[in-house]
Amino acid sequence: MMPRHAPRLILPAGRSRLLAACLLLGLMGLAGRAAYLQGMHNGFLQQKGESRYSRTLEMSADRGIITDRHGEPLAISTPVESVWSSPQDMNATPEQLKKLASLIEMDTKEIRRRLDDSQPGMRRDFVYLKRHLSPEVAAKVVELNLPGVFLKREYRRYYPAGELTAHMLGFTDIDDNGQEGVELAWQDELAGKPGSRRVIKDRKGRVVEDVESIRAPRSGQNIALSIDSKIQYLAFRELKQAVEANKAKAGGIVVLDAQTGELLALVNLPAYNPNNRARMNGGRARNRALTDVFEPGSTLKPFTIAAALEAGGIKPDTIFETGPGTFSIGKATIRDAHKEGPLTVAQVIQKSSNVGSAKIALSLPPQTLWEMLSDSGFGASTGSGFPGEVSGRLRPYHTWRPIEQATMSYGHGIAVSLLQLARAYTLFSAEGELKPVSLLRLDAPVAGKQVVSRDTALAVSRMLEMVAQPGGTAPKAQINGYRVAGKTGTAHKLEGNGYAKNRYLSTFVGYAPASSPRFVIAVMLDEPSAGQYFGGAVAAPVFSRVMEGALRMRNVPYDAPANNVMSFTAVPELKGDV
Repeated sequence: MMPRHAPRLILPAGRSRLLAACLLLGLMGLAGRAAYLQGMHNGFLQQKGESRYSRTLEMSADRGIITDRHGEPLAISTPVESVWSSPQDMNATPEQLKKLASLIEMDTKEIRRRLDDSQPGMRRDFVYLKRHLSPEVAAKVVELNLPGVFLKREYRRYYPAGELTAHMLGFTDIDDNGQEGVELAWQDELAGKPGSRRVIKDRKGRVVEDVESIRAPRSGQNIALSIDSKIQYLAFRELKQAVEANKAKAGGIVVLDAQTGELLALVNLPAYNPNNRARMNGGRARNRALTDVFEPGSTLKPFTIAAALEAGGIKPDTIFETGPGTFSIGKATIRDAHKEGPLTVAQVIQKSSNVGSAKIALSLPPQTLWEMLSDSGFGASTGSGFPGEVSGRLRPYHTWRPIEQATMSYGHGIAVSLLQLARAYTLFSAEGELKPVSLLRLDAPVAGKQVVSRDTALAVSRMLEMVAQPGGTAPKAQINGYRVAGKTGTAHKLEGNGYAKNRYLSTFVGYAPASSPRFVIAVMLDEPSAGQYFGGAVAAPVFSRVMEGALRMRNVPYDAPANNVMSFTAVPELKGDV
């Protein structure tokens, strides 16, 4: 029996033509699409293609070096490696990922989270996994040979002097951007400009060839500060010893060049190590010499005397009655530590008489005293350019009551910074000229502002010499072979609406050699609590040791006999009771 064949399917003529037309339209559509992509979007497609093997990498710029006035490095940037990844190219096994996490001290879950670009808008080509690795760890990461994991050369800031210059220099963040101090103030000059380069990577995402440098990195500028590292170390050592010996809460010291106004040393305690900021807190980070204010106490008396001398109402030998050691103004009473009786204007400074200072102040119009204080830089920034520097507080004279004018004469009712106070004393060390403060090294002195006459400045300077002589409040400020001029200050700290009874700020400000001043030094101890608290007992010795060391470092000629230091009991200045 013959086999039967399957019936043959014959499409109607219309359906055959329809199918042929559809195929033709499809081919035409594909050809048109290809022509559109190749013609209209050729650049776009090439860019996408290149992105599979070409990448542009940023090249970090060297941050400028900060040096002291003699070229000693204070802040430098050292090269370090950072680990980054391209999530699209990352293809590591769980075991490899675990090894990577162990090396860079991260949790594997955190690494996966950073590499997750599945979320909308999260697709990325560059993700940091760990910044600033040591060379040893970076080498071990390379040995893992992980696809999509790379090293990037960066720079980490290093401060050779550590805590000695911490408050002056400040520090940078992980991106090497200044956050405090000089690093922040001169960020634009120090930072430089990053560059970029184009590289080719293989199918595993590894860089195999440098194609071209698109933009070369531009290093930041180097900055030479006015700081003298040797004087800075000396100041830090002596202040630290004094803070510990007197069990003080904090302390500060400022050293200025009396001839140029350059800042040669600035120390605050407690301090911190900018290379390891694990223990840094607000108290340690504060640059107290510029950002904190305090009532300067008797260190302000020379400005009251200078105002009166300029006004012409008194002379250095004019006598004021200070007995019986008290002076009442309304319901308030001003007291001296010792009953002295009649005192010359010079002796008012030497003995640090609050009664005498108050009477001299009240002999002046309020505006006259205010103008002297204002012209001396109080109530305004020093213009140092340091971030966060405060201007202090000097209230308008038309708001003063008589008791406030009297207490202002010996440093109560006014707030100053330690840098302001040091700068103000250039008025007497520079023969009446207030020097501008500079944090940068100067090639030549800058003219200051003439505030008082040369005769007035020299007259006050002679009075300030008496402070360190027999009968003065600061015999401990004396230095073998040099004449010293300065003033002590001891003030109760503010507490609520009044003054704390047993908490003091002890200060000494002075300069030497008095015949031709080279340095101005201001010392402050906050809440000394080891028994002594007068400025002449706790702050003046720090001044003496730092000044003596600085003068000898600079080979400053003697202006007094080698045996000029005399031992005697100091007259304590008043603590500021009102």
